[in-house]
Amino acid sequence: MLIKKSIFNTLLPSLGILILAGCTSMANLPAGSTLAAVEAQYGKAGTVCQRDDGSQHMVWSTQPLGQYAWGTNVNAEGVTDRIILVLSDPNFQQLGSGNWTEAQVICEFGPPAEISWVGLPKSSHKVFSYRYKQNGAWNSMMHVYFDKYSGLVNRFHAGPDPIYENRFFGDM
Repeated sequence: MLIKKSIFNTLLPSLGILILAGCTSMANLPAGSTLAAVEAQYGKAGTVCQRDDGSQHMVWSTQPLGQYAWGTNVNAEGVTDRIILVLSDPNFQQLGSGNWTEAQVICEFGPPAEISWVGLPKSSHKVFSYRYKQNGAWNSMMHVYFDKYSGLVNRFHAGPDPIYENRFFGDM
């Protein structure tokens, strides 16, 4: 029973956002909206990262089963800037510059749908996988690899989302 409650508590916020996503997109909210107004319509963000200047970066995510997450910056007065779809190819491209830690990736994109390890023991990588609509059309996952020793992102790539592949092709 404890497992069922845990799954229920984890998936309930994602399901609420999925239902809302079918009706409207958070990206339609204008920049300059108050955080209170955003939360009244979409609930509290699942990921909140404090910044040194008193601002926050917030992400509303439908992971682990959804394909959307929206993010915004909120200043110290509680006013949002532009709300964007963070699980998108253009946004993932920023992983190619700078040194990204696991915490920074979660802060920018929200929690991953899956966390796994790939490779051999001496060359294994931790991988965060995010479900998303690649180019707004394809059921995909973005796989973000972290170096075992430095803990920094060392590569990333998109691939098909297996939960959709099996639905169409079955066991081959």
